[in-house]
Amino acid sequence: MKNPNFNQTFILQTDASGVGVGAILSQGEENLDEGPVAYFSKKLLPREQAYSTVEKECLAIILAIKHFSAYLIGRSFIIQTDHRALQWLHKFKEKNARLTRWSLILQPYNFTIQHRKGVANANADALSRLERKSTSCQRGREEIWFLSSVESRAD
Repeated sequence: MKNPNFNQTFILQTDASGVGVGAILSQGEENLDEGPVAYFSKKLLPREQAYSTVEKECLAIILAIKHFSAYLIGRSFIIQTDHRALQWLHKFKEKNARLTRWSLILQPYNFTIQHRKGVANANADALSRLERKSTSCQRGREEIWFLSSVESRAD
C-alpha cells in the first residue's frame, strides 16, 4: 500500500459479483508504479443480489465512490471496470429509476470510465467474491436502566 499523493490522479477499480462488490483505490502509472491506496468490499443485501449485472456493476461504483469520497471529490479520477456497458452510463438518456438516482449521485464527481478486461481486474474481482459470515447478535434485546441524580445544597 502507498500513501495518497493528491498531485497524482486516483484510479478506482471496481467489480461486482453475485454476492458482493469490491474496489481498489490506487495511484501511479499502470504497469509501472501503480499501487493500492485503500481497499473496499461489501456483501450485497438480498434485494441487491437480484439486480441486473449492469446495476450491480453500477452499484459497485456508487458504493466505492461514496466510501472514497474524501479522496475523490473535487478532482478528476479514473474508474476502471470490467463491464463495458458502464462506459455509456453518464451519456445514456433512458435509464430506469434506480440508474437515474445513481446518475444524480455521480454528478458532483469528475471521472472517466475505462474498460478493463476481467483478467486485469483480478484484485477488485477477488474483493467482490469474498464470502462473509453474518455477525449479527443472536441474543434478545437487553434493557439497561440508568439512574442519575444531582444533589444541590443551599448555603
